Amino acid sequence: MTNPDPLITIRGLKRTYREGEQARQVLRGLDLDVGRGECVALLGRSGGGKSTLLNLISGIDRPDAGTIHIDGVELTALDEYRRTLFRRRHIGFVYQFFNLIPTLTVEENLLLPLELNGLDNHQRAFDLLASVGLSDRRASFPDRLSGGEQQRVALVRALVHDPSLVLADEPTGNLDAHTGRIILDLLQRLVSERGSTLLLVTHSEDVAALADRVLHIQDGAVAQSGTPTGS
Repeated sequence: MTNPDPLITIRGLKRTYREGEQARQVLRGLDLDVGRGECVALLGRSGGGKSTLLNLISGIDRPDAGTIHIDGVELTALDEYRRTLFRRRHIGFVYQFFNLIPTLTVEENLLLPLELNGLDNHQRAFDLLASVGLSDRRASFPDRLSGGEQQRVALVRALVHDPSLVLADEPTGNLDAHTGRIILDLLQRLVSERGSTLLLVTHSEDVAALADRVLHIQDGAVAQSGTPTGS
């Protein structure tokens, strides 16, 4: 699918990893366009390349071949320092295991992305925290929160610096089904309100059904693309 106004344009993406004496090609010339404001679910089996693709799109890892453009910037042409700056400013992350800093309070976890970007909009962090119902937990440390509460804080942290792109890697994989659905609804609402683009990695057909478009990643390429079949 070619979007007339893509935020992400990927062409010929390849990535191979060494495993002892063996080479395992995870991505095999993948092409992909993702539109502005679009919610795309990446579905496929473990080891199929979904998380590798997110790591490449974020600039954490570099491909062996191919190009990645995000909002007109060729990420694959940047050195590590400039990729880090780009990621810090333009990309938000939501992880399966929350990845909150345990020695920082909820408030301090949320203000850190703002401080790293030289932003001073603390009220935005507090407003977002209120929108997920956790204003009263600002002074709490992560280990005092339930899994669902930690993931709500993680959602706010991913969005507090107003990124154009949000990457979510199995964001409900460590939660029960009911809490997971609440988190997904919050994620979609918060992303939609800000006009951000969302790439969501999942193993679940039910989770993928909530997206605008589903991409099946198989053998290192997009094997199938289409609209969800239902929730």
